[in-house]
Amino acid sequence: MKYRKLGNTGLNVSELSFGTWAIGGSWGKTSDEEALNGLSRAMDAGVNFFDTADVYGDGHSEELLAKATKGKEDKIHVATKFCRAGDIHDLQTYSEQSVTDYCDASLKRLEREQIDLFQIHCPPFEILKEGSVFEVLDKLQAQGKIRNYGVSVETVEEALFCLEQPNVSTLQVIFNIFRQKPMDELFPKALEKGVGILARVPLASGLLTGKFNSNHQFESDDHRNFNRDGDAFNVGETFAGLPFEKGVELSRQLEWIATDRGNMTRASLKWILEHEAISTVIPGFKTVKQVEDNLEAVKVPDFTDKEMQRLMDFYNNEIHQHIRGAY
Repeated sequence: MKYRKLGNTGLNVSELSFGTWAIGGSWGKTSDEEALNGLSRAMDAGVNFFDTADVYGDGHSEELLAKATKGKEDKIHVATKFCRAGDIHDLQTYSEQSVTDYCDASLKRLEREQIDLFQIHCPPFEILKEGSVFEVLDKLQAQGKIRNYGVSVETVEEALFCLEQPNVSTLQVIFNIFRQKPMDELFPKALEKGVGILARVPLASGLLTGKFNSNHQFESDDHRNFNRDGDAFNVGETFAGLPFEKGVELSRQLEWIATDRGNMTRASLKWILEHEAISTVIPGFKTVKQVEDNLEAVKVPDFTDKEMQRLMDFYNNEIHQHIRGAY
């Protein structure tokens, strides 16, 4: 496992880490035993960073991380997120009392004395522009409850705004072969500012594994069923904003990336790691097998310059016009 600087946080994190939305809930049937085994397998392979949120299974993924990292709190870094347990449009959700309460609740579930990275969880742009939430986070940092803070955003415009906030250490953005927009302006500026980038939705909710056909049926409690058209939250969080059937069609045209790289999953994660601005990529998982498959991504061959250009052209010519929602 290789490690990269997480922006200016002073932390070095595994370039391939894991998100825990899937093991918390909203991704169909899960098993706590399998989830804990998966977390253990990841740590055994050198993974030292996990991303979660207070709303993943109503705190369940935080509790799973507490169990998995017990006694390793100084070696395994945890990022969590807040605000979506409340009304994200209400300024009161971002008040000092509310954010402190969110922080304390996460600390309790994580069984930690300090959160390594505390992130605002995809707030509306008007909340970010109002700005008082950053002052609240500065206070929590001064109190020692959080080590660093960042923002998970939906759009490049929001990310560029957050880069101008002096104490924002990281940005979490949707970035994958189907969502290449952050490369143009955001990544160079993040590098210049020393702000870390966490790449989420790296497999476009599974589209970039190449495993789906257009009539695949997802379980009723899987967001790939109930949010496929953005009915529950931002449409970009599911299939990177692509209509499912179109995403399946486009994924078929990408099967070539798996050549000499084992499969599309490993190739898609490797493509993300080719970008210097990326601090870590955080695929999700539900099984030990998925963890092991994702871990192989760090070992597969790099993409050539010609392949990188081919994928950029494919995005520009075939993909971006089909992405729904602001990004």
